[in-house]
Amino acid sequence: MQDEIFNIQTEAQFTNATLKVFKHQFKNNRTYRSFCDLINVHPSDVKKVEEIPFLPIQFFKSHEIIASSEAIQETFTSSGTTGSTTSKHFITDVSWYTKSYLKGFQHFYGNIEDYAVLALLPNYLERKGSSLVFMVDDLITKSKNPESGFYLHNLDDLVQKLAFLEQKGQKILLIGVSFALLDLVEKQQFNLKNTIIMETGGMKGKRKELVRNELHKIISEGFGVSEIHSEYGMTELLSQGYSKGNGVFDCPPWMKILTRDTEDALSIQKPGKSGGINVVDLANFNSCSFIATQDLGKSHQNGTFEVIGRFDNSDIRGCNLMVL
Repeated sequence: MQDEIFNIQTEAQFTNATLKVFKHQFKNNRTYRSFCDLINVHPSDVKKVEEIPFLPIQFFKSHEIIASSEAIQETFTSSGTTGSTTSKHFITDVSWYTKSYLKGFQHFYGNIEDYAVLALLPNYLERKGSSLVFMVDDLITKSKNPESGFYLHNLDDLVQKLAFLEQKGQKILLIGVSFALLDLVEKQQFNLKNTIIMETGGMKGKRKELVRNELHKIISEGFGVSEIHSEYGMTELLSQGYSKGNGVFDCPPWMKILTRDTEDALSIQKPGKSGGINVVDLANFNSCSFIATQDLGKSHQNGTFEVIGRFDNSDIRGCNLMVL
C-alpha cells in the first residue's frame, strides 16, 4: 500500500487510495470503528472522500489510535502545557513517516543534499517524543552536509555559521520555532541571499503571541528575506503541509485539507469557506488518516489552504503552526 500512496499523481488515484485506507482503518482501528458506529457510517455508505468520518483529534489524548497489530516502534507525544494531557501517536512502522517527510520535502524543495540544514528548535530538543525533532534530525543526516546541525541556545555559533555558509554560496534551510527566530533577529540583523527561513510556529509561552502577518514581517525584515516559509504539522500526523509565503499552504499528493461546518461537525464544506480543518493524511495508514483538528482554516479549489486560528477553549498546542 505504501507504493500506491506515495506515488499518487491524480485526484482519481487519491480518491481510490483514500477509500481503501478508510476500509482498512474501519476494520482494524477499534477506536475509529467505534466512532464510525456511533455516528452510523459504514464503508458501504461511503463513495467519496467527503463522506468519510473524521475522528476528533482529542481521541489521541484518551485512546490508543492504532490500525495495526504490529509492535510499536516509536511513540510521538505533543508538548502540551504543564499539567495538560498530551496526545500520543503510536507508530508501528516508522518507514511510513520517513518516506512521507523525505518525499514531501523533495516534492516542495528538491534534493535535501543540496542544503545545509540548521535547526533552531530549543524547546523541542529539551523533551523526548517530538516528531518534529525526529524529522529534522533525519533531514540533517540526509543532507550529508558537515555544517548541518541543531542549535540549542548557542545563537552566537549560529550567527557565525550563517555568515560562513552564505559567503560560500551554500543553500541553507534554517528551520526554527517562532520565539527562537525572533531571539536571533533581535541579536543580529541579516541580509541573507541563499537561505530559506522556515518557522514551525509556537511561542510556547516564551513571548507575547503575535498574529502571523506581524510575526513574519519582523522575521523577514530581520533576516533580509522577502518571504517566510512555514511548516504545518502536528504530533497526530505523519505528513506536513508547507507554505512558501503569504500563509498559503500546499499538501503533498497523499494529504488533503477539507473544512467542516463549525456548527455541524459532520458537514464538509465546499472550498472557499472558513471552517474547522479536517486532514486526510494517508501516511497515517497504521493509525487514523482522517482527523478533525482544532484549527480553523480555509481550503481553496486548487488544493491549497490557509490556517486562520483555533477553536475557542481548545488547549494550546506546541506544534500548531498558527501563532495567535
